[in-house]
Amino acid sequence: MSPSPAAADSVLLAAARGEAVSHTPVWYMRQAGRSLPEYLKVREGVGMLESCMDPDLVVEITMQPVRRYGVDAAIFFSDIVLPLKAVGVDLDIKAGVGPVVAEPVRTLADVERIPDLTPDHVPFITQAVQGLVGELGATPLIGFAGAPFTVASYLVEGGPSKDHAKTKAMMLGAPEVWDALMRKIAQIASAYLKVQVDAGASAVQLFDSWAGALTPQDYAEHVMPHSSRVLAEAGELGVPRIHFGVGTTNLLSLMGEAGADVVGVDWRTPLERGIELVGDRAVQGNLDPTLVFAPTDVMLARAGQVIEAGRAARGHIFNLGHGVIPSTDPDQLKRLTEFVQSYPLG
Repeated sequence: MSPSPAAADSVLLAAARGEAVSHTPVWYMRQAGRSLPEYLKVREGVGMLESCMDPDLVVEITMQPVRRYGVDAAIFFSDIVLPLKAVGVDLDIKAGVGPVVAEPVRTLADVERIPDLTPDHVPFITQAVQGLVGELGATPLIGFAGAPFTVASYLVEGGPSKDHAKTKAMMLGAPEVWDALMRKIAQIASAYLKVQVDAGASAVQLFDSWAGALTPQDYAEHVMPHSSRVLAEAGELGVPRIHFGVGTTNLLSLMGEAGADVVGVDWRTPLERGIELVGDRAVQGNLDPTLVFAPTDVMLARAGQVIEAGRAARGHIFNLGHGVIPSTDPDQLKRLTEFVQSYPLG
């Protein structure tokens, strides 16, 4: 399959391409997940990675926010470390902690033990995406992968880290090991995105959650070439590419240069500033995720400011500046979605 023909004329893809739209498209990072009671119900007693490898469950969980909110895109329900698990890395996602790797990567031999990813490693992904495209119809599905730096951080640290000290020590002190690891993860990410697009995903997002820990110099020298490779290979698939990181105000220009069609701007950076930094590209974002806890009129007023700022961009996809917080009231997100979709652009 190629990207869903039914979704080709969607408002989200038009905005990503910088074309005129009838309304600002809206979806939310982590829209499928712990903020939804229906999600908590179907996940009861099922581990995170186990749920990501069950095509029927992936379809159900991905569809839940589309049904509830009527958002302009679905985001494939998975986790950025899933491809590592699929190729045989011994890891698990521990509740309240995150991904934990049994044997952290330290040497070239450790890197060489990680196989390249092929479609045969992830047949359940192909099955889930095909099932979703059939259910979604004209609503596009966004596939995704973890960017090389963020995935490398989990592999080197052995789990989540606040300072990424071991990761940076490898990057600066063992550059040959770092380069080999980043090349390996770039291959896995590229192949994983291709599997999703070949099965019908209409757009892709590269998540570099931890890139904000880097200086611009280190990002440009040691990270950007590898993210650029993933984005370039995704570009050959003919779908819009979104590139997102957290706390990346100092990197937005470089993240734009890395090759995405759309650059995600987190809530710390005013959207108008983000638009100046990313060059002639569409932007995604960037309402503070905590504003859903404010009075509705305050939340909607701020959302209006974001939409107005987005007019200056080549294209604008409305989103939160990071993922939906688990304690978010789904009814507030429904109000926010309806507000964005009905906001006059004329």
